[in-house]
Amino acid sequence: MRRLFPATAIPAALAAIVLFATPGAAAAGTAAHAPQQQAKSTPQHGRLPSNVKEACPATAPGQVHCMALVRTDVHGGLGVKGRAAAHPAAGAADDATALPDGYSPADIHSAYNLPSTGGNGQTVAIVEAYDNPTAEADLAVYRATYGLSACTTANGCFTKVNQKGEQAHYPGSDEYTGWSLETALDLDAVSAVCQDCHILLVEADSVGEADIAAAENTAARLGATEISNSFGEDEGYGMLAYASAYDHPGVAITAASGDSGFTVPKFPAVLPSVTAVGGTSLVRDPGTARGWAETAWDLSGSGCSAWFDKPAWQTGVPDCPGRVTADVSADADAYTGGLAVYDTTPDYQAYPGWAVAGGTSLASPLVASMIALAGNPGDFPDASRLYRHTGALYDVTGGYNGAYGFDCGGDNLCNSAPGYDGPTGLGTPNGLGAF
Repeated sequence: MRRLFPATAIPAALAAIVLFATPGAAAAGTAAHAPQQQAKSTPQHGRLPSNVKEACPATAPGQVHCMALVRTDVHGGLGVKGRAAAHPAAGAADDATALPDGYSPADIHSAYNLPSTGGNGQTVAIVEAYDNPTAEADLAVYRATYGLSACTTANGCFTKVNQKGEQAHYPGSDEYTGWSLETALDLDAVSAVCQDCHILLVEADSVGEADIAAAENTAARLGATEISNSFGEDEGYGMLAYASAYDHPGVAITAASGDSGFTVPKFPAVLPSVTAVGGTSLVRDPGTARGWAETAWDLSGSGCSAWFDKPAWQTGVPDCPGRVTADVSADADAYTGGLAVYDTTPDYQAYPGWAVAGGTSLASPLVASMIALAGNPGDFPDASRLYRHTGALYDVTGGYNGAYGFDCGGDNLCNSAPGYDGPTGLGTPNGLGAF
């Protein structure tokens, strides 16, 4: 690993993206929107709609930022299963029999042509910051709501540890940082794809690079076969000390490519040992054989690395000599259809319970769980397998991610096109053939 461009010789198109890399900038929405049940106006390209917000606040250099996005106009409450769990003596209410807003496990399986079984012997780890004290209880409600098998500490399916690997001495909950919503989103995304997978939740003491790297190493040490990382920071010199934490033989590692459009690539997604996962806008399309349609999400992270050489296996990106993100993609747009998520730890909203969430924070655990569903994590020391099996991916050819009016020059670094492109990588999963 080396810096590819001297600071004075970075191509103008790449240098310009630094102007758009301010953490939290994507939170500035301008368009007004009605509630989900009504027609909504189109948001301004490259900016979050006014009814979508970042779950986590901006972070300082040397810290990672969670990439969960949440709808602010959808408050589903506790629902039948949640109220029954919280108040068992009262029983289930009669007025909440409908499923929550947001895509369900059945929707995800339909959209990506996934089998209903698989994943036995696989353990998908999610690495988070801080403690979500209601994680297991909330996961139980999510899975019960959709008829999924129980995944608990008692039956060995769910394990929660601190960054040292202890099932005790968890970090402070730091309730209002947004990370509880991030944790719930990741747990529910894994469950939506692979109900037979074991889930390992590793909670870092803080958002600092060293603590997050320690949690990553713990996940691998405790037997994770796949690790999903729904966080990131701009690539830079300081990240090099932690790169080895995201490189474990036999473990497939995915990371969110970011929610800021074409800009500075995000660490750890930019690492050659990591599968970088971008985002799409996924919508129902009953008039097609697939029943779904996807375009590049206009905030899906992509970028051309100034620190890492382009791997020999990464093809189709002639305009960048460095590692390019993303490699593959999945649903990320909370506005057009995020995942239904259950979280009762006080955090991003005043109404605990069901929410609709997205971001490349959603796409990363979806892809990690598909790798688990296929059962071949050893084939993912990097993303090279995907480049050899493009026929098993839906090629996403519409949309672009030049956020804030920035144009990368019309090439495939920020414009979705046939074959490889930065916003969606090689495309989205069509079954498990690519995995």
